[in-house]
Amino acid sequence: MLLSPTSNSMALSTASNHSNFLNHRDGDSPLIKPHGSETLNPLFVQDAQLQQQLLAEAETLPSLLLNSAAAANAVMLGAGYFNPLSGYMNLADALSVAETLHTVDGLFWPVPVLNLVEDISAIEGASRIALRDPNTEGYPVMAIMDVAAIEAVSDAQIETMAQEIFGTLDAEHPGVGTFTNLGRNIVSGDIKVLSLSYFQADFPDTFRTAAEIRDEIAQRGWQKVVAFQTRNPMHRAHEELCRMAMERLDADGVVVHMLLGKLKKGDIPASVRDDCIRKMVELYFPQNSVMVTGYGFDMLYAGPREAVLHAVFRQNMGCTHLIVGRDHAGVGDFYGAFDAQTIFAERVPAGSLEIEIFNADHTAYSTKLGRVVMMNEADDHSKEDFILLSGTKVRQMLGDGIAPPPEFARPEVAKILMDYYQLENA
Repeated sequence: MLLSPTSNSMALSTASNHSNFLNHRDGDSPLIKPHGSETLNPLFVQDAQLQQQLLAEAETLPSLLLNSAAAANAVMLGAGYFNPLSGYMNLADALSVAETLHTVDGLFWPVPVLNLVEDISAIEGASRIALRDPNTEGYPVMAIMDVAAIEAVSDAQIETMAQEIFGTLDAEHPGVGTFTNLGRNIVSGDIKVLSLSYFQADFPDTFRTAAEIRDEIAQRGWQKVVAFQTRNPMHRAHEELCRMAMERLDADGVVVHMLLGKLKKGDIPASVRDDCIRKMVELYFPQNSVMVTGYGFDMLYAGPREAVLHAVFRQNMGCTHLIVGRDHAGVGDFYGAFDAQTIFAERVPAGSLEIEIFNADHTAYSTKLGRVVMMNEADDHSKEDFILLSGTKVRQMLGDGIAPPPEFARPEVAKILMDYYQLENA
């Protein structure tokens, strides 16, 4: 039985989810189905000749320079993570998703996928437009869009969506601050994606589309697969959490799936995180037990809603389980420690997702037991029996060239982080 921080019985999302997964393991069906469709339908144009035709056409079309959030959505649509969506949502779907977690047509979806625009003067009246990448030099075309509608969105509607998505309107929340300043026009419609931005070039060994991850899972012969979401380097507690999930679920492997897009100021760059995670996997996990991969999305810091979004695109990439731990996708004190777990029981209707949730408590090294444990499972422990370091304390130590204790961070990982912080502080 999987253990939850609040109840031993609340370990997996729903019983129906489990039976759905078992059905997909019957016979020769090796992988869990993607969300909302029988097969994965990424929007990236694979055919080279068609891609060149569309790129040539794009040069004749009105252009829209996307903001980073809309560009990240295009990457996720192109890479298949947002299956079965065919493009950007309109205002009605955005409000419906924000308020009910469903599109107007009834598709379960946790967060609006929008192309919010401030200035629409260059595309007014256009039925087909080129979308340009704000994160790549020269602003190359990244998609062609068939415009279904250009709708003005009011401040009140933006605030309604922000409140539902982030649970707050506090401008100090980094997600709220970004979302409420993206623009007051929604440009909706289907897209054909021609570029996955800078991610393939900058992270050739790590960035993978959902289809590529599904293919590799199949090639490895994995069927029960755990996803671990991270925007940080992995310390001992994260490492052991992956190991616990594998053992308790009798899983074939773990996909460590790191966010490669934009973060808030002070977060560790993706290249450094990548180095840390690869070193940890190389030294401390058996071969063919961990895939190190990444995806091109900007962090929302939306806590519970983002946890559900994470579940959607982990199902799309072929994972059967997602680890959801303490303050998953949270920031500051905006969310309760386990809100990202309870949302699956309280707001996700049975059968909406086939992926299952592995609920995890805070993990830490026990000096009594000499190993990392889930704190809620150590009944005879006090706080003093765990090695607990705040993020601020760890950053200060690393910046001063002091390695955190090996019970907290692997020495080889700490060395990579110390080199980064000392270079930053030089």
